[in-house]
Amino acid sequence: MKNHINIGIVGTQFMGKAHSNGYLRVPHFFEVHGTPVLHTACGRNSRQLKLFSEKYGWKHHTTDWKRLVSNEEIDLIDICTPNNLHHPIVLEAIRNGKNVLCEKPMAMDVREAQEMYDQAESAGIIHMMIFNYRFVPALALAKKMIQNGTLGKIHHFNAVYYQDWLVDPLFPMVWRHDVKTTGSGAHGDMNAHIIDLARFLVGEFEAVTGIQEVFVKERPLVSGEGTGKVSADDATLFMAQFQNGALGSFNATRVANGYKNHLRLEIFGSEGSLTFNLENLNELRYFSSKDPEESQGFRSILVTEQTHPYIDAWWPPGHIIGWEHTFVHQFSELLNGMVNKRQVTPNFYDGLRCQQVLDAVSESAIKKAWVQIPRE
Repeated sequence: MKNHINIGIVGTQFMGKAHSNGYLRVPHFFEVHGTPVLHTACGRNSRQLKLFSEKYGWKHHTTDWKRLVSNEEIDLIDICTPNNLHHPIVLEAIRNGKNVLCEKPMAMDVREAQEMYDQAESAGIIHMMIFNYRFVPALALAKKMIQNGTLGKIHHFNAVYYQDWLVDPLFPMVWRHDVKTTGSGAHGDMNAHIIDLARFLVGEFEAVTGIQEVFVKERPLVSGEGTGKVSADDATLFMAQFQNGALGSFNATRVANGYKNHLRLEIFGSEGSLTFNLENLNELRYFSSKDPEESQGFRSILVTEQTHPYIDAWWPPGHIIGWEHTFVHQFSELLNGMVNKRQVTPNFYDGLRCQQVLDAVSESAIKKAWVQIPRE
């Protein structure tokens, strides 16, 4: 394999910036066998695209994603678009023999996700989903502790994901408010993360039951002329049963006044517990029932030691890292997987399994009943 990997990115907003930063940083801190090259950026707004390309060092830019995915020089297509474009871009990229990185949620529904996974597997490409919270060192440590039996048998997985950017009823309509472009609102955007973390840490889902709500039914159009009907949920709550017998509760909302990006997990086992808060992402809280009774209590693990996942690439103990570093960690796995022709995780299988849960929750909210999740 050549010693550089040409990347083409579709989408130049929030995630486009985060991904660009990740590619720029990864060779400076991780041993990667293929150097990422920011080859071509693609976006709809020509002026904004040019500024984006200059700022992050993309060599070329185009407003035509079909031209991008057919470019023979490109090795990896990175998709950071609205959700309704994931499916067509992925399929076209696969037809052109490209490896693919896709933002979550994977698709608009399970049918699309299944086709994307099947086509990627048939083509033998490397495919990866952006579930970057798996690459928070504290959560990677939690995974290790659970696998080692530190918590015993897992009984509960509770998760909340709170934001407040839609509290104001005058916040204008954007693509995330329309199910035709987003598939779902807070559910697909935020619950997708905590569903994947539940699978990563606890295991597969058995069944779910949920409720969804749009609190602000209409919002002003960006043009300032009239209002638009909001069809994507402001909040989705659901309960879950896992195949291993554990129970789960999930709450994602964009109207949690005072919270900007508050993701909190609680995992309760027969021999201990873990809690985590993304707003304090260098810390994992741990309780052990095996501690002497007089000294039992939650203790904080500052996940900055060289023995902790991914930390040996960074700074001395006690020097914290941030949210943006999760992409650097994930891209180190992706780039080395491409060079070594080894499939990486989380991949399109994980995206499909997450989509199955997302769709089942939405179905249960309509039917007001439990919905089973397909077995593997």
